[in-house]
Amino acid sequence: MNTTMNQEWMQSLLSSFHNGVIVIDRYNQIVFLNDAAKQLLHLEGEEWKGKDIFALLPETKLPHVAKTGERMIGTEAIIHGRTFLVNRTPFYENGELAGAVAVLQDFNEIEHYRQLSKQMETIIEFSTDGIYVVDGNGITLMVNSAYEQITGFRREELIGRHMEELVREGYFDQSVSLLVLKQKQRISMLQTIGGKKDVIVTGNPVFNEQGDIEMVVTSVRDISELNKLKLELEKAKSFSQLNQHRYTFSVDNREEAMICRSPAMKTLIDKVMQIAAYPTTVLLTGPSGVGKEVIANLIHYLSPRKDAPFIKVNCAAIPESLLESELFGYEKGAFTGAQAGGKIGLFELADGGTILLDEIGEMPLSLQVKLLRVLQEKRIQRIGGRKAKALDVRVIAATNQDLQKQMEAGLFRADLYYRLHVVELYVPPLSERPQDIEPLLDHYFSFFCEQYRIPKKLSPAAKAVLERYHWPGNVRELKNLMENLVVSVPSRCIEPDDLPSHIRRQMESPSASTLKEKVEQYEKQLVFETLEAAPSLRKAAEQLGIDHSTLVKKLQRWGIAKRPRP
Repeated sequence: MNTTMNQEWMQSLLSSFHNGVIVIDRYNQIVFLNDAAKQLLHLEGEEWKGKDIFALLPETKLPHVAKTGERMIGTEAIIHGRTFLVNRTPFYENGELAGAVAVLQDFNEIEHYRQLSKQMETIIEFSTDGIYVVDGNGITLMVNSAYEQITGFRREELIGRHMEELVREGYFDQSVSLLVLKQKQRISMLQTIGGKKDVIVTGNPVFNEQGDIEMVVTSVRDISELNKLKLELEKAKSFSQLNQHRYTFSVDNREEAMICRSPAMKTLIDKVMQIAAYPTTVLLTGPSGVGKEVIANLIHYLSPRKDAPFIKVNCAAIPESLLESELFGYEKGAFTGAQAGGKIGLFELADGGTILLDEIGEMPLSLQVKLLRVLQEKRIQRIGGRKAKALDVRVIAATNQDLQKQMEAGLFRADLYYRLHVVELYVPPLSERPQDIEPLLDHYFSFFCEQYRIPKKLSPAAKAVLERYHWPGNVRELKNLMENLVVSVPSRCIEPDDLPSHIRRQMESPSASTLKEKVEQYEKQLVFETLEAAPSLRKAAEQLGIDHSTLVKKLQRWGIAKRPRP
């Protein structure tokens, strides 16, 4: 027994313990005290060796454990006027009871750690970031108040539940905690909470001494507002960065600009500057992607209302059943499911400022009547309300549809059309203003190089190809392609071969002169675009509405033996 206990490695191990350790043999003789125990018992030197434990601790129960093998865990003991928490356990040698070990922990230290724990809980609770903690099995242990405020979920809904269960029930679209448990590393990701709020979450694994994950601590930050600010910042930059192809104007004693070189866009901006100061209704027309919302921004920021609210509504994005309540609001108890205190509408939020009704052609006829009344009377009445409220709102409507054809088809009211059509501003597609393509290419390519800190160059040959492209998606397509080229092409200099295949093919096609040639050229482009998106020739044929054999024959006639490379 003594030979075993006197081994250097055992003494070194036990001496390193922060808590006091006392070891006796089955004859109640002390065989080991670590430094912490000596300090607790006010002992110096080695005079304790071989002494009976009762000589030092007359009321100790350690001999009882050494005699019976009974464990005594978590009991209190008073030694020299101080209270300790004591764990007493037997130890065995060659299968026989050989003695007992006592581990002593000062109650003052325990209370100190409790206070530290309480302080940490308070810090976590009052953190402005949401905190979500799960154990090593994915069970929710705790969430803080900030998390409840960010997500709208109550901790009672979450604590004690497995993350997989919460994902299945739609609380989260995905769980960073489960990914951390699987990959055993720190992970950050974007997450949608409750199907509506964007947050950035960072899951941090906490490992135990064995290298296993004991828990995952996740911080959650709401970035919904940051996303909105980022979009607004991008729009502002489109005005504020100057170069030789920008049309400048003054806002708040600062020079602002829009990218343009074509006479059509310069005429449009001149007209915007002429009408911006007046509260008249404006109808913005033009194909998708031409920048109608940018023009709406310009009208608002050049108007006396620039410091008032600018509310933007996409009439096509809001379900018809909700659009009326979103626009006009409702009173308490107006309908089943209404908020207890009612809800303010977007028109009221825009009072004193501007409201943009984008995709106005998608507004249902039943709502067009109410919108017309608001425009004529300049008053708003909430759903379920009895009193009308006077409004001072400038209305800008935007559409990529032909509203006159919509009227002829009975889909848009003529009286509303003429009420909106006080000033119409047509934003032409890039095909009608090719002079703007080069400055737009230069601007957006430089913009994304700077944003992502990637030094790249657009070769003259690639730029020439892009200038001849017809840009059916207009400025939106051009901007997205510039971002794609900057982030996805590995080479520093972008050449024609790096451009998307549908652009390369259009440029490689010979110029069509007859109607038949033009039709075939368009047919080729349509077929190639479908082939790129479809997983197989058979699926492409289905999407094109032709037989598989017909598609194969067309490709053979065009000298293409297989699907073109993407």
